[in-house]
Amino acid sequence: MENCELNYIRMEGNMEKLHSTAGQNGNIPITEPERQYYFMEKARQIVQKKTEEIKRPLTFCVTTFGCQMNARDSEKLVGILEQIGYIEESDEEKADFVIYNTCTVRENANQRVYGRLGQLGRIKKKNPHMMIALCGCMMQEPEVVEKLKKSYRFVDLIFGTHNIYKFAELLETRMESGRMVIDIWKDTDKIVEDLPVERKYPFKSGVNIMFGCNNFCSYCIVPYVRGRERSRDPKAIIREIERLVADGVVEVMLLGQNVNSYGKTLEHPITFAQLLQEIEKIDGLERIRFMTSHPKDLSDELIRVMAESKKICRHLHLPVQSGSTRILEKMNRRYTKEGYLELVSRIKNAIPDISLTTDIIVGFPGETEEDFEETLDVVRKVRYDSAFTFIYSKRTGTPAAVMEDQVPEDVVKDRFNRLLKEVQDISAEVCAVHEGNVQTALVESINDHDSSLVTGRLSNNLLVHFPGDASMIGKFYQVRLNECRGFYYIGEQIK
Repeated sequence: MENCELNYIRMEGNMEKLHSTAGQNGNIPITEPERQYYFMEKARQIVQKKTEEIKRPLTFCVTTFGCQMNARDSEKLVGILEQIGYIEESDEEKADFVIYNTCTVRENANQRVYGRLGQLGRIKKKNPHMMIALCGCMMQEPEVVEKLKKSYRFVDLIFGTHNIYKFAELLETRMESGRMVIDIWKDTDKIVEDLPVERKYPFKSGVNIMFGCNNFCSYCIVPYVRGRERSRDPKAIIREIERLVADGVVEVMLLGQNVNSYGKTLEHPITFAQLLQEIEKIDGLERIRFMTSHPKDLSDELIRVMAESKKICRHLHLPVQSGSTRILEKMNRRYTKEGYLELVSRIKNAIPDISLTTDIIVGFPGETEEDFEETLDVVRKVRYDSAFTFIYSKRTGTPAAVMEDQVPEDVVKDRFNRLLKEVQDISAEVCAVHEGNVQTALVESINDHDSSLVTGRLSNNLLVHFPGDASMIGKFYQVRLNECRGFYYIGEQIK
């Protein structure tokens, strides 16, 4: 323990001592996940006692910022909280325990968290027994943690990306000590399996196949906050998916910062393509998706496996970021414009009905009009189904943040608007090609704007809205795509 006047505990491998002082009997399991189930039970007893005191269940609200990796992490947090005895509450202002699972890809993401945290602080003054936890990528930045300690002392628990599996242990420590608990790891090689997970959707699920990133793109903070690449054991992945399928899941999304790197860190290395072949053998699993693929190491083996597969969806997210070889080199992307276009050609030749989507950054330091035109040229040649377009955001701690020749804001906005129009015009043309076709849609929800319609997702990842009701959610239907409206279709069920 340190700095007791600030009323916090920094937990860095001294857990046994801390729990001993908190009155534990020393019979704490050493191995995982048994250790975490031990602390879930300890926390459950505390929650049960509090529930009896206030004569109502304790509630929680988990808010997720950022990517699908974070969304999957949040499902793990929810699973642990429900195991402990908390009940989910959608309104964070009413919840007894609020958790922010943070993102730090862009600076403004941090500012959003601080803003909402300030509001929570005012609510907590009126509700003293309320607890607040912060986790995720933003917490891996030392300056963020220092700011929280100084200016947001009402926060109860702070942990990062590497030790999310210790959530129950950290929470129980906070409950016993009454002090702010901080536990941030710089890195880890540990992967803990078989902890509780509460899925958002009963019929589909994300599945982590690896963690971390070794690519170090010059604009990206992710390798610094997610750590080095580490792959899960393929048997553990297969076992998890088999359990999911037995529980009603028909579609999985395999998650990794760069799935093409899967298996390289294993004792017995296998390729991502080989993993896909094993997953395809699982009875009852209908669809396989994955993201994200880095162009630098997308193999011919993977293209072949995708082409031959009956379960892998006809969609590939292949971030280009820039069409200029010069800018790609500054970004440390490790491919050229020509190499990227040649890769796209191989993919389309092998899988003619593939839907390609991408990420593009506008205004990277040093980008000239000529560089930008190269990006437009790639967009016109590839003809993406859709693209996520971003204005370059300087990210403190990355090499790009200190590069000279930052592009003027007005120039960037002009280029962004031109790119967006190009992407949207091409996307509308590409998607319209499927008009009148009959395709299989997995119904995901009731339509947000018209309750007489359901929303289904096609193999190519595009959405179709068609007449239906809630009983259809989680099931597959043949749908005629009657009308293309840019990024989605209006259709009808074929019976």
